[in-house]
Amino acid sequence: MSNKTILVTGGAGYIGSHTIKQLGKNGENIVILDNLSTGFKASILYGDFVQGDTGDSQLVSKILSDYNVDTVIHFAAHTVVPESVSNPLKYYWNNTCSTRNLLEQCQKHKVKNFIFSSTAAVYGTPESGKAKEDTPTAPINPYGSSKLMTEMMLKDLSFASNLNFVALRYFNVAGSDPECEIGQCTPNATLLIKVCCEAAVGKRDHVYIFGTDYPTNDGTGVRDYIHVEDLADAHLCALDYLRTGGKSTILNVGYGHGYSVREVMDAVERIDGKPLNIIEQERREGDPPALVSIADKIRNKLNWTPKYDQLDVIVKTSLDWEYRLKDNSQGFV
Repeated sequence: MSNKTILVTGGAGYIGSHTIKQLGKNGENIVILDNLSTGFKASILYGDFVQGDTGDSQLVSKILSDYNVDTVIHFAAHTVVPESVSNPLKYYWNNTCSTRNLLEQCQKHKVKNFIFSSTAAVYGTPESGKAKEDTPTAPINPYGSSKLMTEMMLKDLSFASNLNFVALRYFNVAGSDPECEIGQCTPNATLLIKVCCEAAVGKRDHVYIFGTDYPTNDGTGVRDYIHVEDLADAHLCALDYLRTGGKSTILNVGYGHGYSVREVMDAVERIDGKPLNIIEQERREGDPPALVSIADKIRNKLNWTPKYDQLDVIVKTSLDWEYRLKDNSQGFV
């Protein structure tokens, strides 16, 4: 732990709020910057909150100075892939241009450590269905491109200054806080497990399978699902790594194995005890048959050890959270 402060951008969101809870339990000094466009203030359990945008250079400069910030954990971003295709400039403005402004202030205030929320979308559709950190990057949508641009900025800034960074390329994040204090609250969510659990509790009439003829075991797409608590822990491991002199690096964060769409839906039905209304559709353009991480590097470099690597655990915590939201919103909807 440090006497300095950690600035968490986008900390009112899904992954940010889980990371803040872990940081807070560790006794870290935290300040959160979020514009609440998709996040919820009720999700922030620790730290001081400032409402605003990462692209507001004057505000960011004041926070970095007032709070004596030496580390930034940067979650703030738009993350809906189809929206990025229909409105690309929104994504390049918020995910790339705003981050450029944030990095400028970090350089000005001599921030030492930067942990970046990147994505497996930078890989596009690798032919093998598996992605390692040195797999060629070939994003197929503006969301992935906007994140890759930030990685490039971080590499260049790290070379030109004393800032060191860890960029974490997430695979498919799912699950919720096992204590059910916080969880994913995103309206009109697109992540499969969240969508299925919303259907299970009656928030949706049906769920879709997009493509049943892929070259996989059951014909449906396979993805690497990682519990949000393990992902949050990866950020704390990255923080320890940078604080102890670790050099800038890019790391996959996944379990290294995948589950199909049908396997996910079967798990939701089994754990909830009732069937889903499933509608089969044609494939969506750009969806790879499989996308699974090769994530040995993060285990070796950061000594990261997942604790929730079971589909049933991921689904159970997701369902518990959806039932809590249904019974009592508590400011989360």
